[in-house]
Formats: sequence, C-alpha cells, structure tokens
Amino acid sequence: MRLSVSGVRVLVSCSLGGAGHFNPLRPVIDSLCNSGDDVLVVVPPSLEARVAECGYRVRVGEEPPAEQVADIRDAIATAPQAMAAVVSERELFGRLCTAAMLPAMEAAFAEWQPELVLRETCEYAAAVAAARRGIPQAQIAISQGETEASALGTAAPVLEAYESGVVGQIRSSPYLTRFPASLDPTCYPDTRRFRELPRHDVAKLPEFWGSEAFPLAYLTFGSVTGYMPIAADVYPVALEAMKDLPLRVLLTVGNRTDIAGLGPIPENVHVEPWVSQDDVFREASLVICHGGSGTTFGALAAGLPLVIVPLFADQFSNARRVAAAGAGLLVEPAPGEDGRRPGLVPGDAARVAEAVATVLADPAYTQAAARIAREMASMPPVGQVLEALRAELASGTSHEHSA
Repeated sequence: MRLSVSGVRVLVSCSLGGAGHFNPLRPVIDSLCNSGDDVLVVVPPSLEARVAECGYRVRVGEEPPAEQVADIRDAIATAPQAMAAVVSERELFGRLCTAAMLPAMEAAFAEWQPELVLRETCEYAAAVAAARRGIPQAQIAISQGETEASALGTAAPVLEAYESGVVGQIRSSPYLTRFPASLDPTCYPDTRRFRELPRHDVAKLPEFWGSEAFPLAYLTFGSVTGYMPIAADVYPVALEAMKDLPLRVLLTVGNRTDIAGLGPIPENVHVEPWVSQDDVFREASLVICHGGSGTTFGALAAGLPLVIVPLFADQFSNARRVAAAGAGLLVEPAPGEDGRRPGLVPGDAARVAEAVATVLADPAYTQAAARIAREMASMPPVGQVLEALRAELASGTSHEHSA
C-alpha cells in the first residue's frame, strides 16, 4: 500500500518563455491541488495573467528588461546553434532571469516556507533558494532530457556563483518528464515519467471552412516566434507551401503577430491567434510545426504524424528524434554562408509542401506516431508520481528511478 500524504506546501516556479515553459506545469499543479496540497506558483510578470486565469495562487517576481530579452531572442533565432545555446541558457535563463527572480523567490521562501519545490528546468532561482535552505526539490521537464542536461551544463558557471553545489543538487533531484523513453533516453539518475490525464472539456472546432472534404492540418510555429524578426519570412513561406495541398489548414500565430500583415491567405487556410491545442488535435490528421516540445509531444500523444521545420532552441533535436522514429519528416532550413540561420526562405516552400504530401500519402508515419502514443499512454499518471514524492518527503527518503 502506498503512503498518501496531503497538505504539503509546494512552491512551483516558472521562468519566462511563454506557453512552452508554463503548460508542462499545469497537469502537475492541478494534481497537487486536487490532492489537497497547498500550492504557490511563482512566475515573472509576463506569466502572471496566464497563471491567474488558471485560478492558481500566484506570486510575481521580476524579469529582465523587455528590450534586453528582445535582443537575446533575436540572437537565439539567427545565431549558430552553439552560440545560441550560450546566449539562451547561460546568459538569459542562468544569469539574467535568475538575478531578476531571486529577490522575490527568497522572500517567498522566507514568508511561505515551502516543504517541496517543483520547478521547470529553466527556472533556477527556486533551485538556488531551495539549496540554500536544504529544501527538497524536483524539476519538471520542458524538453528532452539530453537537451535539459546540456542546458544545465551551459548555465552551470553562473549558477555556481549563486550557491556552490547547486548544479549537483539539480542533477540528482527527481526529474519528472512526460516524454517517452523511445524518444527521450534518460540523462538523469532519478528520472520519473508520467502521463497527463486527458482533458474533459475538449470542444469541437468552429466551422472555419464550408466543406470538410479534405483532412485537417494544424500549422503552428508556437508562441515565441511572433516576437522574432524571422516571423516576417516564416509565415509567408509556410502559407505558400500550403496553398495547393488537398488540406484544410488551421494556422495559429499567437497574439504578437498581426494577421492582416501576413499577406495573401490561401483559400484552404484559416488563421487564428490561438486555438486550444487539444481541440485541434482531436480533429487533425497531421501537424506542421517548428518542433517545440509542447506541440511536438502533444501531437505524438494524440497519435498524429508531423512535418517539423525547426527554427531555434531544442526544435532541431526534437525534429531529428521524431524523424528517426519514423513519426514524421524534418525540413531543416539551411544555414547561411556565415553559419547564421535565416529562418525560412522562399525556396523552402516547395520542400515543406513535398514533405507534407509524403506524410499524408504514407500511412507508416501515422502508424509510428500511434505507436508512440500507446507508449505515452502506458506511463503512470502524474498523480501517482507526485504521491511517491510526498511519501518520500514524509519518510525523509528518496529513491533513484531510471525509466
């Protein structure tokens, strides 16, 4: 019989980064709340409204100046991958975001006295504060373990300046991930995989098209691309790729992008700022995206094949893993002569269209995606994984998992 401990004070933290950083925390927070735990969510100002809409108790810290973040995002989008990783993981998340969040985080720890800390892997202020006080912590994956471990190594020099030994504590803490072992070999000694419980409020999509004779494709480049200069080239090229395909295409562009400024919209494409991903996945036949972890693994959990056009960050690694598993195709933009990545160029439209047509025509891609979906569905529910953490907290023990 498993020990069940409720009423634990849990601090959950998230860094800036939009839906891709916050959404992986939602099933964890919901499960904690449903089990009677006392939960405080600490976030930067850019996430305050999103957290409040979910009904969670929220405490707001600080974040780097918007113009500084914008410059870094521009560099991340276009710099060679090795340089982009240093700019993103060490400078943005390791140094700037930690420095901005740490004062509010220290105050939250002092006043609220959490018994357990759960943090998404790019939020380091909570890890520093927990290490200083000897409070148990665990991390929630937002990407593949290999990518997360590499990011931590890149950020390590600036993190150790805050608290000696904090990187080792992070590496040895429980690592909770919703990604399947077949696409995400474990890099952490205490890896615990979980599945998200299905939503019960999934709704039918509005009738954006007058006819449903063609399959539905979901096209998205996530919530961050719209903040980057490359968006001006990415969206027109993607629309050009879609215009002659036998598909109904739903494109979401986020609230940052001016839909009227996208140029001509093909008749088979409907554009929205945002649509619930789960609602789309229930009706779609395939997903065309940039390879962000939330979209990529959400599509695979729904058994949908992908065409991935990676632009920055972990998207290249995600795309290669999906292609190697046979669950989709990778269309990788070619770097320029100086090694910088320009996003999409007009000549890429034909390559994207060809990849989409190939995935549509060959059922092997859908079959491979369905196999991965079954693997993800077989993982233990998130509540079971959290129950084990509570039991270890109550007994003062921890156990290494390797899944």
